[in-house]
Amino acid sequence: MNAQRQEQTRTARNNGRLAFGLVGIVVAMAGLSYASVPLYELFCRVTGYGGTTQVAESLPETVSERVITVRFNADVNPELPWAFQPVEREVSLRVGESGLAFYRATNQAERPTAGTATFNVTPLKAGQYFNKVQCFCFTEQILEPGQSMDMAVSFFVDPAIEEDRNLDEVKTITLSYTFFPDLDAAEEAPPPLPRGWSAVPPRRHRDPERRCRRG
Repeated sequence: MNAQRQEQTRTARNNGRLAFGLVGIVVAMAGLSYASVPLYELFCRVTGYGGTTQVAESLPETVSERVITVRFNADVNPELPWAFQPVEREVSLRVGESGLAFYRATNQAERPTAGTATFNVTPLKAGQYFNKVQCFCFTEQILEPGQSMDMAVSFFVDPAIEEDRNLDEVKTITLSYTFFPDLDAAEEAPPPLPRGWSAVPPRRHRDPERRCRRG
C-alpha cells in the first residue's frame, strides 16, 4: 500500500515537472515570436533580404557610367479608400546618381483617413544596393476628404553593385509602395456621423412657461 502511494506521489511530481517545463517552453516561444519581428526587420535591412532597401544619410562620392532604370509601382489595401499612384512611371539614372520621385495619394472617402506605407524592391537581390535618403514609408499620413498629397522619395543605387557579379544582368529595379489603413489612428478617431448630421450638438431651447410653472 505504501509502495503504491509512493509511486503515485512520484508520478504526480514528474507530471508537475513536465507541466512546468511545457509552460516554460511556451513562454520562451512567445518571447521569441515577439522578438522575431524586429530581428527579422534588422536582418532584412542589413542583408537586403526580401527586397528591403537600405537607408543612407548622404550620397556616394562616385558615379559610374552604368545606367539602371528604376520603375515605380503603387498599391493600396482594399480597406483604405485612397487612390495612390506614382507621378512618373520610371526614371533612368547612373549608378551612384541621386534620383527623386513622387507618389500621389488622394482620399476618396467623405471623412479623414490615415494610412501607412510599406515598401520593397525587385529583383529582391538588388535590395541591399538600393539606398533611400528620404522616404515617406512607415510614417502616418492623414488626408482630409478629397485631399491629395504628393510624397517624395530620394534614392540612389550604391556603386558597390558594380562589384557584385550576381547583379551584372540587372538593368531595371522596381520600387513598390503599398498603403495600408493606420489602425492606431482609426481607433483614436471618432466614428463618422450619419449623412446630414452636425458635429456641433444642438442647443437646447428653454421653455419660459416651464420656468414659470417651477416658480
